[in-house]
Amino acid sequence: MSAIDELTAEFAKLPGIGRKTAARLTFHLLKQPRGAVDQLARIIQAVADRVTICGQCGTFAEAQLCTVCSDTRRDGTVICVVEEAADIASIERTGEYRGLYHVLGGHISPLDGIGPEELRVEALRKRLGNGTQVGEVILATNPSMEGEVTATYLRDVLGGFEIRVTRIALGLPMGGDLEYADRVTIARALAARRDM
Repeated sequence: MSAIDELTAEFAKLPGIGRKTAARLTFHLLKQPRGAVDQLARIIQAVADRVTICGQCGTFAEAQLCTVCSDTRRDGTVICVVEEAADIASIERTGEYRGLYHVLGGHISPLDGIGPEELRVEALRKRLGNGTQVGEVILATNPSMEGEVTATYLRDVLGGFEIRVTRIALGLPMGGDLEYADRVTIARALAARRDM
């Protein structure tokens, strides 16, 4: 296999990258000055060397604790549970949430052989049971069948703690048309309605 084919095959392993896009990325890199390619290689290596998992929430970090967990200005009484570390960035972009996070590392999916044991559920239980002052856990799993199963499971697991367990509102996106929304989305939008 040629070096070009090898690189294309590696790019194609990335999520959301098909064979054609992988080939475009490969040929783009080949057209770049050697210094730019070397810089990209150094950055990728630095990420692999320096980035680890936060000892508290499970997101990516360059120290024992991530920037959110080490920020003393964050509200430590609220934990938002997400499926993946990338979900934190989406929530942070809103600028509306100032609490802490907990990354599960996926969702329950029996068809894929993923049960609660494969997720960071026990770490969440320990975190809530070690004398913390957490008063609310927000379940921010994805609005999919697996996300719903995961949220329901977590609600039941967290029932033994004296904390408020909430779920993010699910419904129609801004700019979405009712005409094209499925019935489950419309039903959730109606259930999550609020006073105006």
